[in-house]
Parts: sequence; C-alpha cells; structure tokens
Amino acid sequence: MHSELEIAKILEETNRFGADKSIIGLKAAIAILGKWGASSKQMCAILCITPSIHASAQKQTQNEWTINFDEDVIQRISLVLNIHSLLRQIFDNPKNVYGFASMKNDNGFFNGRAPLDVMVQGDLASLYETLKHVEALHAISQ
Repeated sequence: MHSELEIAKILEETNRFGADKSIIGLKAAIAILGKWGASSKQMCAILCITPSIHASAQKQTQNEWTINFDEDVIQRISLVLNIHSLLRQIFDNPKNVYGFASMKNDNGFFNGRAPLDVMVQGDLASLYETLKHVEALHAISQ
C-alpha cells in the first residue's frame, strides 16, 4: 500500500514524462484504489485491465515496461485520478479522503451502497456517474 506522499510523487512524475503518462497514471490509480480499500480483482474491474497488467504495474519500475492502453482504460484512469483530486479538495482528513469510497452512501444514486461498490460494476458509466456525484459534493462544500 502506498503512502499519501508516494501517491503525490507518482502524480508529480506524470507531469515530467511524456510517453509514459499512461503507465504512471495507472500506477497512481492502483495506489489510490488500494487506499480506498479495493482488492486486486476490484481494481482490475474498475480500470478494465487484466490481472497480469495489474501485477506488472505493481512490480515494474516505470522504465522497465511499456504498454499501449486503449482509450477506455485511459478514461478510467483519468476518472479515478479526478475523483481522488476532488476528494482531496473536499476533505482535509486523509481518513475521509481515502475512506469515502468504501463508506455507505444514502444519496439517491448510491442508494445505500458505497461508491466503490458502484465503481466495481465495471462499466464506464458507473465510474463517470460516481465522478459526477463527487463533483456535486465538491460544489456543495465550496
């Protein structure tokens, strides 16, 4: 599991590397999902990646491998990173930033489920709608 400092470093690296942004983004998304309490299987479903890609992302350093993701995977990575960014703006406490995804939510969209339970359904629409509801929460908190 990655510390918040390690996640920040991974996100910072995204700005320095051109062609490897998708790998860096994947590593950051996996680290964030891990902090949210997602299992490896759930991470694969949310990001639409294979278990072998997931394992490689955790084992390899950035320069040891390359992979071309399709647009769907890149969108999923982006959505996870954006949800995390918004949660960091909404909450000051890291327990809330990382705990929100696994907390039951009575909002109409979540209907008593945790946001992670919605995201793990695996379809891009569920991930996108989760982002939209976090954006609405962010707007209310401002």
